[in-house]
Amino acid sequence: MAGTNAASSQAQTEKQAQQALTVELDLPSAQVLADQISTIQDLQFVMECCKRLLGELVKPEDEREPVVPQALWSAALMAYGRCFTRGKKFGLTADDVRNLPLEGQVMKFHSWVVDERNQLARHPANPYNVARVGTVLSAPGLSGGSAERQVQGITVLSASHILVDGAGVRQLGALASELAKQTAEKAQKQEGTVLAEAQKIGLDKLYAMPPLPVGAPGDEDLGAEGPEEV
Repeated sequence: MAGTNAASSQAQTEKQAQQALTVELDLPSAQVLADQISTIQDLQFVMECCKRLLGELVKPEDEREPVVPQALWSAALMAYGRCFTRGKKFGLTADDVRNLPLEGQVMKFHSWVVDERNQLARHPANPYNVARVGTVLSAPGLSGGSAERQVQGITVLSASHILVDGAGVRQLGALASELAKQTAEKAQKQEGTVLAEAQKIGLDKLYAMPPLPVGAPGDEDLGAEGPEEV
């Protein structure tokens, strides 16, 4: 009998949740909270990329797909740098990194990661940073030899983008993890601020607001013609 009552109570709770109305809050405090959640998601993505990358680096080099480690590292750099993008209204700052309970040259490593991300995101100002062009000369003759010196051709050497070792990957993962924890604590406090401001709006105004879509977008959200083909 107790099990039946528990099941009935759970079903009633689920039904009430389905019937609940969710409306969007266009408040400065809500924007801060949304930005904090976005930052946490980026940092969690960095952590996952680092975890996958460590799994790739332990493989023998001849068993790796060369593009996979580079893709994971590039994705981690882009997501990490996005948390500190200049011109963003909110986001993380260098002070957030300084306040972390981590030892070592944390700021130096952070600055290096951001610089690497910036280089990755823009076209190089100096093309020689990506490739070096040289000319192939015939082997010089031995002293007293008569071998003719000449230009035999052109060669291009691509400069591989730096891919750090396992220690660097673990350091970035730890940095992202601590920043995520710190941001999550701020977000938890910010949620209380948003709730307090929402309660001041008044029920009549709140219930008159348009509902906030919950869940994955359906065909109706994508338009009658569906997603645009690229």
